Amino acid sequence: MNAFESLGLNESIVKSITELGFTSPTPIQEKAIPVLLSGTKDFVGLAQTGTGKTAAFGLPLLQLIQVSDKFPQALIICPTRELCLQITNDLSTFSKHIRGLSTEAVYGGASITMQIRNLKKGVQIVVATPGRLIDLIERKAVDLGKVKYVVLDEADEMLNMGFRDDIDFVLKNTVIRDSIWLFSATMPPEVRAISKNYMTAPKEVTVGKVNSGNVNIDHQYFITQAQYRYETLKRLIDFNPGMYGIIFTRTKADAQEIAEKLAKSGYDIEALHGDLTQQQRDKVMGRFRSKSLQLLIATDVAARGIDVDGITHVINYELPDDLEVYTHRSGRTARAGKSGICVSICHSREQYKIKSLERLINKQFHKLDIPSGKEVCRKQFFHFMDKLNTADISNGEYETYLPDLMKKFETVSKEEVLQRVAALEFNHFLKYYENADDLNTRESSKFAQNDNRMQGGRRDRGSFNRRDNGYTRLFINVGTKDGFYKASFLQFILDESNLKKDVLGKIDMREMNTWVEVDNANAGRMIKSLDGKRHNNRTIRMNEADGGFKKPSDERRSTGNREKRRF
Repeated sequence: MNAFESLGLNESIVKSITELGFTSPTPIQEKAIPVLLSGTKDFVGLAQTGTGKTAAFGLPLLQLIQVSDKFPQALIICPTRELCLQITNDLSTFSKHIRGLSTEAVYGGASITMQIRNLKKGVQIVVATPGRLIDLIERKAVDLGKVKYVVLDEADEMLNMGFRDDIDFVLKNTVIRDSIWLFSATMPPEVRAISKNYMTAPKEVTVGKVNSGNVNIDHQYFITQAQYRYETLKRLIDFNPGMYGIIFTRTKADAQEIAEKLAKSGYDIEALHGDLTQQQRDKVMGRFRSKSLQLLIATDVAARGIDVDGITHVINYELPDDLEVYTHRSGRTARAGKSGICVSICHSREQYKIKSLERLINKQFHKLDIPSGKEVCRKQFFHFMDKLNTADISNGEYETYLPDLMKKFETVSKEEVLQRVAALEFNHFLKYYENADDLNTRESSKFAQNDNRMQGGRRDRGSFNRRDNGYTRLFINVGTKDGFYKASFLQFILDESNLKKDVLGKIDMREMNTWVEVDNANAGRMIKSLDGKRHNNRTIRMNEADGGFKKPSDERRSTGNREKRRF
């Protein structure tokens, strides 16, 4: 008997699952499915990315739907187009043997006219991204009046992307719902607030510890100087010739620049960022899924919802400012029970972040040395030899050419043939790495002293204050209420100003506004780029702020009223 049957699923659903080759549920499926089938009203499921959450809510949902009713009975809200399509495809596969059940995906970047036409035909389940769903609600093109089940998938990602108001709007338009099922990888306060505001005594199921990392991921980090970050990335890629991975950067400018440099060096890589059209994005993702691309480089926002099987490596070109983002990045590998590696390239002053991450996900990080040039060449050489030794020669008519080959090489020894093959394949590697520098940072006493000042992942204030010289403190009238979190705010201001992160000092983000340090040489350029811009129908104001960073209580007394008057 298929183990899914014991969870209470009906015969037609179990038949579809069995045909897919699934016989044993994952922990989140094992815990969630019986509870949801039992009629539980509100539910919170906490599990890491890649643990099978779609089936955990999708399978019971399919069983609870009344196929005879041709109107939306269930609404699934997710953060991105890719995840929207993935959920829709999974539900279609799971419901293969349920006649008359229809699911429609609605998302931005596709024809809204076609989506409206499909909705009018009658569907039982709508899978939607928040923006497109609100467009359809305002056009009165979708009727949510009879929706009984609302599923919020990747709730923490949606809130990180600034969809809180959209989620509130949608939940207020599903007035007769019976249940809200919330699934998330982490449980930040914003997700907890949704549970508190809209759910009644929800049943909460947690697989592993909240924020804990996938046990199948090996977390590694490498220490180097900032100017060697790109060279370190290149060397790590070369040291892992079978890598199929995603590289994360903070800004789209970095993603594009690194992709162009690596592509010029012969790597199969493309960038995924907000400047791409939907058609371009689909093309890039299609090539990556088919493994025509070895590497994808992306910003956190652009990579939301990417679900690709078989990713061996996730590389953090820089650690994210919001440490919970690390959980989502690393979750792109080690899916469906497979193992994976998450690599972080760090500056020596970022080691306190590693300690914080170890506490956050309850996993040990392994500090490794950046491979030397000789080690890279050796690894590449044996990888090629393994490929040569296992090459499939059964399908070609190679024996036709053997007499000519034998004659051509009759005076050449076997050893010499192998040497020449190696020379053809590895000449460029040997030349590139013959005088390669040691990229490892040997920590000096200065760094050791700094590390000693870091207690519990916090910097000693005295050491931080010495960084103030050379920076101009700027005020900007946007904050967390505008949908920003630290990483997305950083990406926004760097993209708008076309500056590098190296010019920034401390960022102090609040609900209504933010203070940011910019080095003196670039502060004027930052103000010129952002002051007067429009964001979410608001005019951005950026100007120099008085004094250094103050305690929160001092800011409320000395600047709070002045900034309110400015608005």
